Amino acid sequence: MTETETTVFKPSLRLIDATMLVAGSMIGSGIFIVSADISRNVGSAGWLIVVWLITGFMTLTAALSYGELSAMFPKAGGQYVYLKEAYNPLVGFLYGWSFFTVIQTATIAAVGVAFAKFTAYLVPQISEDLVAVNLGFLKISPAQLLSIVLIVFLTFINNRGINSGKIIQTVFTLAKLLSLFGLIVFGFYAFNVKIWQSNWHTSGVWDLHHINKDGTASSLTTVAAFGAIAAAMVGSIFSSDAWNNVTFIAGEIKNPKRNIGLALALGTLIVTAIYIATNVMYTSILSIHEIAFSEKDRVAVTASAQIFGSAGTIIIALLIMLSTFGCNNGLIMAGARVYYSMAKDGLFLKKAATLNKNAVPGFALWIQCLIASLWCLSGKYGDLLDMISFVVVAFYILTIIGIFILRKKMPNIERPYKAVGYPVLPVLYIIMGLAFCILLIKFKPGYTWPGLIITLTGIPAYYLLPRNKTENS
Repeated sequence: MTETETTVFKPSLRLIDATMLVAGSMIGSGIFIVSADISRNVGSAGWLIVVWLITGFMTLTAALSYGELSAMFPKAGGQYVYLKEAYNPLVGFLYGWSFFTVIQTATIAAVGVAFAKFTAYLVPQISEDLVAVNLGFLKISPAQLLSIVLIVFLTFINNRGINSGKIIQTVFTLAKLLSLFGLIVFGFYAFNVKIWQSNWHTSGVWDLHHINKDGTASSLTTVAAFGAIAAAMVGSIFSSDAWNNVTFIAGEIKNPKRNIGLALALGTLIVTAIYIATNVMYTSILSIHEIAFSEKDRVAVTASAQIFGSAGTIIIALLIMLSTFGCNNGLIMAGARVYYSMAKDGLFLKKAATLNKNAVPGFALWIQCLIASLWCLSGKYGDLLDMISFVVVAFYILTIIGIFILRKKMPNIERPYKAVGYPVLPVLYIIMGLAFCILLIKFKPGYTWPGLIITLTGIPAYYLLPRNKTENS
């Protein structure tokens, strides 16, 4: 396949496609699982919903703020471009470095393995507990191999052109949105009055506490309570992340100055509403203890068994397979555009700065596939995703601060869309994001320093990597 630098991106994505990219990239496996850990940290139905409400508010606020930046810089690269323009190439590179080494690639791996794990409900031979390849120093399960096959397949599809990836993204996202809506409706149809009253009509509905493995509760001091909320939000933030992927693919969106901002608003609003409704549904059929201690944290499987009986496990397995397949397609499609933009600035492998004959960054897609596949083999992606939440939110904070910097730095640049609620909502996000990061540093340092170290290793990499001739920063 020949590569050429004269090929340009083809604007092929409509508003519906961009919106489905936002929603589809956000909804993976998290909503089906993380409510268990959240419940253990906060201990009550009321606080479970509060955690999702806080996360939803932060996600919507950030998305509405990013609308201004996407309209100012409607080109491939998204957040990397915003950070580079607001600060300097080093800050943009540190984001891109973290994005390539962990944020995007480890997420692709985690979503791929989630697909495989739930496929094992239908095909037990794919179980993560079996060994397919034993190299002595490394044991590889069938689930890991299937996750790699999925990543390679979706990379191949996206390598054939934006339209191939677009069709998968839009069809699968619409399908999983309808499926999730159906699960919510059937869940409320199976409404259990006694459980609902136990969860919501007791004095403990706002009792913030930690639930221990033996079912006992540990009370929290006021300061520790904030730490518990921050720890609980690691899961909800992971489940709500990747909404910004649409900004990476701006060069292929029709009328990007209008449609990216709208897609961010619509996509995050739809997903936030579905996430909150799903969790309210959980509390209508499961006790808080059942949510907290669902087998392997698979809350949706436990809930589906209550709704559909013995068929529930298969129904949820199919839904999660559908969800993770579409999610990974969006992550793979969008991620490669960041490395393309970095390479154009001389901050990544030179070959990543080219588009193939299908007008997509083929080399960038395949190098992303390689790193994600290595993460699948490592089995460490889940730990790293917990540890990277701190870094992800830190970069969101820096990007939103960038709105204020760019209004002074580039006052005359066209802004067809401005941040909603500026300056109040952006400032509120910055305050909430900083509180989240500070609380994690204090109460969950294991969630902070590994991700920070990975990011900081980008500093020597920035100065040691050779610059290619396309550098323009």
